[in-house]
Amino acid sequence: YLNRRKLIDPHLTVKALGHQSYSSYEYTDYNNFGFDSYMVPTQDLTPGQFRLLDVDHRIVIPTESPVRVLITADDVLHSSAVPSLGIKIDAVPGRLNQTAFIVSRPGIYYGQCSEICGANHSFIPIVVEAIPLKPTFCKTKINPS
Repeated sequence: YLNRRKLIDPHLTVKALGHQSYSSYEYTDYNNFGFDSYMVPTQDLTPGQFRLLDVDHRIVIPTESPVRVLITADDVLHSSAVPSLGIKIDAVPGRLNQTAFIVSRPGIYYGQCSEICGANHSFIPIVVEAIPLKPTFCKTKINPS
């Protein structure tokens, strides 16, 4: 069990912004590198990808390292949930919420928007890829340039 209130020195901070048909993410510790994440349409899925769950750009985080997520929305209420990581946090326009966690095992973790936020609510998946922390993590996975 991790007391999230005591996690004050994260190794990585990710800012998440909810939209009505996609999500935006920004790694604030690395020159504000950011990207949009859209669900992969069914016709574009490759073998091994999950319908309605896979995205074109995943959130990549290190394992065994404290991660903080700051979340808000630009339009309506959203709620990001990744059940296998024990995370569910509301995204409210005009308010910045935060959560913190440590992922102990490498893997791909799937979640979705869990607040009915509009016509495209069921098409806002969340995919977190946790990889072992290496010296080249930030260069190769987060900011390849």
